[in-house]
Amino acid sequence: MLITHANLITWDTPNQVLEDHALLLQDGRIAALGPSAELEAQHPAEERLDARGQYGMPGLIVAHGHYYSALAVGLSIPGEAPITLPTVLTKMWWPFDRALGPEEVRLSALVGIIDAIKHGATTLFDHHSSPECADGALDIIAEAVEQGGVRSVLCFETTDRNGPQLARAGINENARFVRRCSQERVAGGRVRANFGIHAPMTVSEATLAACREAAPEGTGFHLHVAEHEYDQVRSLALAGTRSVDRLQRHGILGERTILAHAIHLDAREIALAAETRSWVSHQPRNNMNDGDGIMAVESYLRAGVRVCLGNDGLSNTMWKEAEAAAFLQRHQHRDVRRMPGDQLLQLAVYNNAALASAYYPEAPIGVLRPGAAADLILVDYQPATPLTADNLAGHLVFAFNESMITTTIVDGKILMRDRRLLTLDEQRIKARARELTPALWRRFASLVPTDPVLG
Repeated sequence: MLITHANLITWDTPNQVLEDHALLLQDGRIAALGPSAELEAQHPAEERLDARGQYGMPGLIVAHGHYYSALAVGLSIPGEAPITLPTVLTKMWWPFDRALGPEEVRLSALVGIIDAIKHGATTLFDHHSSPECADGALDIIAEAVEQGGVRSVLCFETTDRNGPQLARAGINENARFVRRCSQERVAGGRVRANFGIHAPMTVSEATLAACREAAPEGTGFHLHVAEHEYDQVRSLALAGTRSVDRLQRHGILGERTILAHAIHLDAREIALAAETRSWVSHQPRNNMNDGDGIMAVESYLRAGVRVCLGNDGLSNTMWKEAEAAAFLQRHQHRDVRRMPGDQLLQLAVYNNAALASAYYPEAPIGVLRPGAAADLILVDYQPATPLTADNLAGHLVFAFNESMITTTIVDGKILMRDRRLLTLDEQRIKARARELTPALWRRFASLVPTDPVLG
């Protein structure tokens, strides 16, 4: 396929904005890039997609998310409202994930993938939890990814909070799916695996050791770390040391491991994340919503930590997440110079692309250049001021909007064209989800602790 008459934002190094350019896509890769007139003359027989002057750029990447949260939108928590994250988990997310069965797992993944395609998110790192439906859960999600056509790195949350039998089921599901992905091309190679753990605060020393033992050599881990101070308090009680130190002791840190949130770290833990080249995923909208605190993103970047951007199961509107990341730092420090454009792009664009490429090493992801993966979006943006490689961060924060995304392409396949989904039937899927959700919510309500929980 030849995409013509696009204004390309390459997100390469150095970044370029190339007017009236074309992309030749072949076998899931960008085969050529050049002025439209030149490529049209060289490839007259190729199928054409006329961008009509829209901006073409790499698809967006979600470094940490939860497909299963899609069926919690609008849910009311019975009884007294939780105040902080530990009680949000106790009264909301832990009863909710226990209520999920196979059909809810499937539908929540499909709904999340629809949201991703419509908002231009082409690679998603998902962290799944359904303790009562562990065996085969990741296969169900992989089937949804196959239908939708995005890329996704999947894992299952291992935790001790539901007892040793379900903890072992989580370990087994992770290990099984990691092996499956290493042995076959799941969803045509668009699905990859890492090893999921909930958080240091809900896993014992024995369970951490069992996770490390069950994970094949070279496997990355994906877990929440120090989203709230309680994670550190509980780690000290369980093991006599802080959360990141525990992970290092068990061999969990490393070049393919994702530490989600990581807000409440001390200087040594930040240094450990940098030294081990672990990834840290920042979710500013969720952190504000749960009152978790504010990550010192600029300090982490300065220390050499590879900080990425996720959404923790909120909408896959990653430009909105980038805007929140910038505004939150400026608000916290009462200084509009904080989180300058180059740092924001490092976080939201370049580090996310590097993380995705680490899991899909056969072709660079998150960049438009020959040889890169053919994952891109077309954006109907008509800037009122000049848009250049030097001022892109300003356009991203103050003008880009996901409603402008018209076309989403992954692995060279069009998933949405002119805002029409081509791989999934949104109306049918969401109608079925609405039928199913009331029973799910009733099961959830029956599992919520009845005693008032404060704090």
